[in-house]
Amino acid sequence: MGNSVLRLTLVSHAVTEAQRRARFESDEPVIAPVAVRYPGIADAVVIAPELRARQTAEGLGLTGSTTQAIADIDYGDWRGSMMDRLPEPDVLAWLTDTSFTPPGGESVDDLFSRVTGWMDRVASDPTRVCAVTHPAVIRAAVVRTLDAPKLSFWRVDIPPLTSTTVQCRAGRWTLRSVAEKIS
Repeated sequence: MGNSVLRLTLVSHAVTEAQRRARFESDEPVIAPVAVRYPGIADAVVIAPELRARQTAEGLGLTGSTTQAIADIDYGDWRGSMMDRLPEPDVLAWLTDTSFTPPGGESVDDLFSRVTGWMDRVASDPTRVCAVTHPAVIRAAVVRTLDAPKLSFWRVDIPPLTSTTVQCRAGRWTLRSVAEKIS
């Protein structure tokens, strides 16, 4: 790898009704069309398969391939539900135990495995990559980059329509910026 550097910019999708109402996401559209262009340079663009990510990429003027590897965390039976309508012990477990899995869904540990594997694959090609994805995926990437404990996942705030950039050189990830507003 030598001095080759991968620059990976992760863009969080635009705001959805679920985010406004503090519901677990389902495959829903963004509330308003994105009316800005992506300000960076990318040699490759990858997009999460959900509608909100595809609409955000389109609004930013980005085209690329979709990949399941950067799909949102699977909330299973919780999709579309508000936290205060779920059993309190389950919500507490979700927020304190990264191995807890919502019924029919995916744990934070599973998300970390998926995102880490994807980052390892992307790191093998030193280029500038833009990924339009979800706050959960970006939080996992930040925590992985910092080699922080997985419970740190809940302490990283990724607002809608922001960009986070990490770099990889010789297999080592570094954090360049977090949650910069795209305007």
